Amino acid sequence: MEEVRIVPTGETHVEGIARALDIVARERRYIGFIEGPPLEGARRFIKDILAGAGVQMVAVRGHEVVGWCDIIRNPIVGFQHVGRLGMGLLPDCRGLGLGKRIAVETIRAAHEAGMERIELEVFASNGRAISLYQSLGFVVEGVKKRSRKLDGEYDDNVLMALLGERR
Repeated sequence: MEEVRIVPTGETHVEGIARALDIVARERRYIGFIEGPPLEGARRFIKDILAGAGVQMVAVRGHEVVGWCDIIRNPIVGFQHVGRLGMGLLPDCRGLGLGKRIAVETIRAAHEAGMERIELEVFASNGRAISLYQSLGFVVEGVKKRSRKLDGEYDDNVLMALLGERR
């Protein structure tokens, strides 16, 4: 497999991120979307990140975006030290250690941007992701029972958090 680089998101990555997000969403298993947002929505999201709303890294193979990880800062006064993590990888890039690589780099960037608490929600059925997050130091803080019902099937959301150093 061609080398995969982990790099900060730039405007040149918008279409690739939108494509990757759509592919992962259509799997209907790993993220809350069942299809990616329109390209303009992705463009606005990336523009907001680049303007300081959070941090995002992309995994790039050649010129193709094969994954992303973002941590979006909570904009509410009193909660601005908190960020919410979201990530995904294309199916052929899973199980290769890329998830850990991209998450580590994104968490580092979030800490450098002043985020002290990083939160996430992950479907209970996604044991591989839960193991990854635990290996990074995330702890389970709770479970939202039957929080998703898709195709007649329920799934719980596991609430996890990583606490950084106090500033």
